[in-house]
Amino acid sequence: MIKPTVLIVDDERQMRTMLKLHLRNKYEWIEASNGREAIDKMKENDVSIVLLDIMMPELDGMEACKKMKEMRPDVPIILLTALNDTSQKVEGLNIGADDYIVKPFEPEELIARMKVQLRHFSHTKEKTTNQQVNFAEWSIDPQARSVKVKGNDLKYSPKEFDLLYLLASHPNRVYTREQLLDMIWGMDEIVDIRTVDSHVRYVRDKLKKAGLPYQPIQTIWGVGYKFITEDSNEVK
Repeated sequence: MIKPTVLIVDDERQMRTMLKLHLRNKYEWIEASNGREAIDKMKENDVSIVLLDIMMPELDGMEACKKMKEMRPDVPIILLTALNDTSQKVEGLNIGADDYIVKPFEPEELIARMKVQLRHFSHTKEKTTNQQVNFAEWSIDPQARSVKVKGNDLKYSPKEFDLLYLLASHPNRVYTREQLLDMIWGMDEIVDIRTVDSHVRYVRDKLKKAGLPYQPIQTIWGVGYKFITEDSNEVK
């Protein structure tokens, strides 16, 4: 059986050694001591999951996370933070991290969180077609992670893009907020239902500002959302 490969990124040698010790039986591993080295390692290796420290020299974990998600949005990233700071956790999740864990932590908890993320990303890959979605005036390209409206590129965060692509790939299918939360964000306890609503709002606003003449994401009141391809009344 092929073991998943973990990229361990931490500037403290002792932390990297501890993680390797606990992961060695079920995972292959590679390591990096700073964000720039980590990005190079990801380019050179088939990484399954990343354990990423936030406070590092040269390139910190936040910037490294953004660059890694641009390169490999299909690879889950768990942030390792020494600060139990909610604003820092939220910032990390908003730039694309999939989970976080506060140091010091029990290795069993980290391994459990890794399993959840690997299972979630495997499930998401099975559910998506990974094919470009084209409409009359706009398109979504999952390979390039790009959205074009009337030839212009729209800028979306990793989660916003994942949300739009999931809905657009399954037109007229109704997704509950709970389903979207599980499929896009996984099981991170800091993310709640309101996060889904706020991301839908951001996606809609950007499509509207780009000049799309109709609103493709329709609210199903009391349930969730669905994607439509024909013109409709504006959804508030």
